Amino acid sequence: MIEQLLPAEVSCVETVTDPPRVGLFPEEEAIIARAVGKRRQEFTTARWCARQALSRIGVEPAPLLTGERGAPLWPSGIVGSITHCAGYRAAVVAHQEKVQSLGIDAEPHEPLPDGVLDVVSLPAERTHLAELSTSHPGTHWDRILFCGKESVYKTWFPLTHEWLGFEDAQLHLHPEGTFTAQLRKTGADRTGAPLTGFTGRWLVDDGLIITAIAL
Repeated sequence: MIEQLLPAEVSCVETVTDPPRVGLFPEEEAIIARAVGKRRQEFTTARWCARQALSRIGVEPAPLLTGERGAPLWPSGIVGSITHCAGYRAAVVAHQEKVQSLGIDAEPHEPLPDGVLDVVSLPAERTHLAELSTSHPGTHWDRILFCGKESVYKTWFPLTHEWLGFEDAQLHLHPEGTFTAQLRKTGADRTGAPLTGFTGRWLVDDGLIITAIAL
């Protein structure tokens, strides 16, 4: 599914099951030594997806550790993003010379829990979601907004190494499967050019929402 949202330069691997007999490097085992079973499964399968995606662009298997705020540490010259939720794991990678940054996220196609929308959205976004819910009922626009903001953060952080709050990006969702994010915080891309926003894509399929940005 996720390859539909990203350009050909991006290597994508996804799975809806946890493959058996998947191992980790010792350095990765140390990261989740105290993790509960669910967290271990998510971490292990997501690393498996990442290594499969890396192999497709000629990168040999190696430990994928975590850095600031738990972000994956990719091999030199590589950008990537990982996501997992119940029944879905995915990783996408690309050579940095072709793609500056990637951000993906997956969520169940369900309404956000009560009270969450007010925390993760701006007043203008809530008005926008109400309009979408009227014109396109049956789609959980609040969860798509949340999923899109997670993709925005994952794209932003590797470039700036700075926190980006939910209030720091204003999203506009388009029913045909795209979205735009206007950044309300100053940053720069890998060339030094100002970051003012991102354009991403979304889809709903098989009970899942998937969002993706390739800068």
